[in-house]
This record gives sequence, C-alpha cells and structure tokens, in this order.
Amino acid sequence: MPIYQLEPDLTVPEFQDLLERSTLAERRQIDDPVLLEGMLRGADVIVAAREGDLLVGVSRAISDFHYCTYLADLAVDVAYQRQGIGKQLIQQTHEAAGPKTMLILLSAPKAADFYPHIGMAQHPSCWIQMGE
Repeated sequence: MPIYQLEPDLTVPEFQDLLERSTLAERRQIDDPVLLEGMLRGADVIVAAREGDLLVGVSRAISDFHYCTYLADLAVDVAYQRQGIGKQLIQQTHEAAGPKTMLILLSAPKAADFYPHIGMAQHPSCWIQMGE
C-alpha cells in the first residue's frame, strides 16, 4: 500500500519521470525542466504517493485555502492505476487545501469516466483560454 504525504519539495526529475509513467505526459511539456520547475514551485499543495522510494502518484493543486482549490495535475503510474491511488490523492489534496473548499479540475479525456465513479459531479460550464 502506498504512503501518502505532502511533498512541497518534489524534484523535477521525479515529477517528470512519473508524468512519463502516467498518461499525463501526453498533455504536458515534459521536456521543459524550467516549465516543470515552475509548475512545482507555483503549487500550493503537492501530495505524493510512494511505494518505498518509488513515486507512483502525485497531485498538484493551487488553492486559496478558503473557497476554491484547482487540482491542476493528478498522475498515477499506469502500473499502479485502478488501485484507489487517484481517489486517495484527491482526498488528501482536498484535506490539505481545506475540505470546505470547492475542488475544481479539468479532466483528461481518458480519465473522464473516473471522476463520476468517485463521486465528483460534472459542471456544465467551464471556459478556458489557452496560453501561448
């Protein structure tokens, strides 16, 4: 069973490696260490799931700790998926950010069926403006 812990100092190489072992690498610029460093240091909450020393899952969130928490990344090693790790990472993230906050995320297409399964509701109106 994985150990879950807050890891505000998660390293770029570990984060990059996990993204490659999950499906999230398909939607992240994993070859840009400056970007990955900024993503990690700009996060308010980083929760890691570890099997021994191996990082098998991570969640990265931005929060005001009162009203809303944006779950920016949820990545689980493909070899460890369907074991409840993603659900536990979400719960740990929500607890760390404040369980009264509204947890918000944009689902990866392959993960869209996962979120209703763990009790999350789909919101009918979400608007995004992509960066450069």
